[in-house]
Amino acid sequence: MGSIGYARVSTLEQNADLQHVALAAAGCNRIFTDHGVSGTTASRPELDKLLDHLRKGDEVVVWKLDRLGRNTRNLLALIDDLERRGVHFRSVTEGISTTGPMGRAMLTVMSAFAQLERDQLAERTRAGMAAAAEHGRKAGRREVTTDHVKVRRARDLKAQGLAPADIGKIIGASRATVYRYLNLANSEVI
Repeated sequence: MGSIGYARVSTLEQNADLQHVALAAAGCNRIFTDHGVSGTTASRPELDKLLDHLRKGDEVVVWKLDRLGRNTRNLLALIDDLERRGVHFRSVTEGISTTGPMGRAMLTVMSAFAQLERDQLAERTRAGMAAAAEHGRKAGRREVTTDHVKVRRARDLKAQGLAPADIGKIIGASRATVYRYLNLANSEVI
């Protein structure tokens, strides 16, 4: 019987160090971490391993509720499953534990508010995009003007066998821009 942590970051560029420090301070002797996995994904490899590892009397600890799930219904279903198996749940940041009835009630309320916040954010984003569209603006990255001289130079250097990273150093552009230039050179007559 022990405290077992679960950490999750949504993208591969993020790291879970802050979560690991908090979970270790909360007494977790083992931590399962999913990298680059959305909270809305039903199957998360490390969470699945954690659930297989649990025994009656264990405690699952997370840094924040949204690390375990981003949907109230799924979060509460997961915690119901833990309780049926005799496993407790604790969220460090929110200070919620399912060891008592008040903790369970607070968990339900907090997860509902978290879901409401996410829904409102999505609604505001959609409204902002609609308002921008009404004014002739579109969402997404702005189109970058193309320097046709650099496109030709990139094409010529590529024909000489240089790698895109090396071409970028020569013409003063990022590797991604070089790839874009090379795609332009292939699709247009420059």
